[in-house]
Amino acid sequence: MDEERALYIVRAGEAGAIERVLRDYSDKKLCEGIFKVLIKDIPTTCQVSCLEVLRILSRDKKVLVPVTTKENMQILLRLAKLNELDDSLEKVSEFPVIVESLKCLCNIVFNSQMAQQLSLELNLAAKLCNLLRKCKDRKFINDIKCFDLRLLFLLSLLHTDIRSQLRYELQGLPLLTQVLESAFSIKWTDEYESAIDHNGPPLSPQETDCAIEALKALFNVTVDSWKVHKESDSHQFRVMAAVLRHCLLIVGPTEDKTEELHSNAVNLLSNVPVSCLDVLICPLTHEETAQEATTLDELPSNKTAEKETVLKNNTMVYNGMNMEAIHVLLSFMEKRIDKGSSYREGLTPVLSLLTECSRAHRNIRKFLKDQVLPPLRDVTNRPEVGSTVRNKLVRLMTHVDLGVKQIAAEFLFVLCKERVDSLLKYTGYGNAAGLLAARGLLAGGRGDNWYSEDEDTDTEEYKNAKPKEELLKPMGLKPDGTITPLEEALNQYSVIEETSSDTD
Repeated sequence: MDEERALYIVRAGEAGAIERVLRDYSDKKLCEGIFKVLIKDIPTTCQVSCLEVLRILSRDKKVLVPVTTKENMQILLRLAKLNELDDSLEKVSEFPVIVESLKCLCNIVFNSQMAQQLSLELNLAAKLCNLLRKCKDRKFINDIKCFDLRLLFLLSLLHTDIRSQLRYELQGLPLLTQVLESAFSIKWTDEYESAIDHNGPPLSPQETDCAIEALKALFNVTVDSWKVHKESDSHQFRVMAAVLRHCLLIVGPTEDKTEELHSNAVNLLSNVPVSCLDVLICPLTHEETAQEATTLDELPSNKTAEKETVLKNNTMVYNGMNMEAIHVLLSFMEKRIDKGSSYREGLTPVLSLLTECSRAHRNIRKFLKDQVLPPLRDVTNRPEVGSTVRNKLVRLMTHVDLGVKQIAAEFLFVLCKERVDSLLKYTGYGNAAGLLAARGLLAGGRGDNWYSEDEDTDTEEYKNAKPKEELLKPMGLKPDGTITPLEEALNQYSVIEETSSDTD
């Protein structure tokens, strides 16, 4: 707003309008004044104070419009050390200025379309990647890395062109993966295996925040990777998936932060080509194999069905494979179900991930089948009644949200190797009817995908109850609106008609 317009409104005399225009005019002038001060040679403490005020003012879009210019953006880039290619980050006294400048840029880019366009013109994404490389392995500058990554996330969220630039021109996939490795202090024991210290300390708040921002930026960079990727990229995706496996097996400073960390890891795993997700599980070492054999021998002889899955030293083992990461994903899914809200945003990503993993990797499917659909012993209660994971998932099969019930049903169907008879055994006909109708399988059969044959897992309880089951019984409405077997409903209507004829 120019001075003449502001003066006109003040002269008009409307109190509310005068207050608003004076505040906006004052804020605008203050912003302009701050930029004029920042180009001068002033003490670091003064720079930080100016930037702190600018960060607060930059939350207001009205204030931003007149001050968002190329010249002002360049001032912030210089203060954030984004213009110097060769300048190292050695002056610790400058770190607060860099951090505050990056915070201001985050606000300005988020709130101003002009700033978003200028970011493209100034090649901001490349400058941010260069700053990240300067920060490599520098743990004491996590705040700089954190807000650099947040700005990269915002840019890649707002501009699809920047996603492509980050992925291919700027090598954002290996760069951001290395940032995660640094945040987690990963030590590799094999090409795609890292050492996990279950008794180690949790991540610090700064390391956790840095990792979360890197995960969000990586999500944007790889958002279409599961559909289109080069074979030559497989190694890099496997490295990233191995880092994400490590992420799932560590904890943050609080339970909420751990859930946020794991949630972002799940979202990113959904972008990984499913063929590269085999690194989520790994063969046991010689020492772990010996421990597993000991544990199996300790199990009672009548528990042979349960011998395939054992827990030893906090390690979930199945058929000689370490299933810790898959078990964490399963536990994460169950917690999201128990929350009872925001299923589409919070639950469907992990359910979709587990479904695709099960469809593509036999060991993962067999492990999840063992955990979710163990041998059926309770044949008296309906499938949706109870507190097991199976009961909870069956209840979701009739959820009001179409997307939620579809993915829940699809997951269970895949665990059953897309065999209708197996799905009905665990879920009941009524709960499975929606999926079967959509697939054209109401008459039975199986889906289009091929699965290897498993051994018969029917329990004695189920074999005894199976001949007595009535999976499909025609139903009808009684005159009072309640459901009853069709034959009984027809008989009641016949009685009513006869009574009506007698009366006439």
